Amino acid sequence: MKAIVRTQYGPPDVLQFTEVEKPTPKDNEVLIKLYAASVNPLDLFQMRGAPMLRSIPGLRTPKHQVLGVDIAGRVEAVGSNVTQFKPGDEVFGVGGKGFAGGGFAEYVCAAEDKLALKPANSSFEDAASVPVAALTALQGLRDKGRIQPGQKVLIDGASGGVGTFAVQIAKSFGAEVTAVCSARNVDTARRIGADHVIDYTREDFTRSGQRYDLILGANVHHSIFDYMRALSQNGIYVVVGGGLARIFQAMLLGPLLSRIGSKKTCFFIANINQKDLVFLKDLLAAGKVVPVIDRRYPLSDAAEALRYLEERHARGKVVLTVEHSNDT
Repeated sequence: MKAIVRTQYGPPDVLQFTEVEKPTPKDNEVLIKLYAASVNPLDLFQMRGAPMLRSIPGLRTPKHQVLGVDIAGRVEAVGSNVTQFKPGDEVFGVGGKGFAGGGFAEYVCAAEDKLALKPANSSFEDAASVPVAALTALQGLRDKGRIQPGQKVLIDGASGGVGTFAVQIAKSFGAEVTAVCSARNVDTARRIGADHVIDYTREDFTRSGQRYDLILGANVHHSIFDYMRALSQNGIYVVVGGGLARIFQAMLLGPLLSRIGSKKTCFFIANINQKDLVFLKDLLAAGKVVPVIDRRYPLSDAAEALRYLEERHARGKVVLTVEHSNDT
């Protein structure tokens, strides 16, 4: 089969579109014939590798050479212990070795509990755009942010992959949503349901005097103290993305600031689980969440897709499409 492979860490130029062995499912796995995948900042991190790891002899070569986490496709075969899926089922979720990837390929194996049935009204491309970004948005708002109906919720970075899902998921919980994005994305933010939209090039919401019950930082630009100032009493600030400096600041200072006052803050990484994938499937099926897809690339152009994502210009998600020559 064809797959996107890298034998060393580095920029998108290290990626190769080449032949690899078709995987065989283990007892608890499903073999999926892929029709779509999507790219995430996580894939960029896996592609380039952590600087500390690259400097250690023996860790300079990636253990898992095929990138890709988000997947959607049709079940080709199942392991002996699989009970929830059968050949022919259309599924979406996380493929390969979890966050290590494996999904930028024509076929991939995935653990049964990292998959859900694809909604009948969703395309493979829409479904593939969901897993990591939408799970991050859902868990950030519901589990870490404790979102409640009627709350004032602000999504900073509302035009990216996580942000576009977060706006819609927050609305599905009955919140009053303010989206923060650039001028070129204002119309998109309104279209997906934001009650208020702030163009960050014209207004700094942290200095407006408005207070929010929950702030989800999908693309963090301000200091943790600015975000805390914009919270209402007992408000919660959840960091899910942004530059490394801002993330480390939230990881180091968040626990301390949360202990000394009524306002809380935290950083977390999404937990990929089937229950929440099914929850998202139901939102998709009901039309309460509609994926925003910026660009589509063929699998062979995965390097270009990752390069585009790395430039931070993507509105919503960037998707890879997988064609099979033997399909009729």
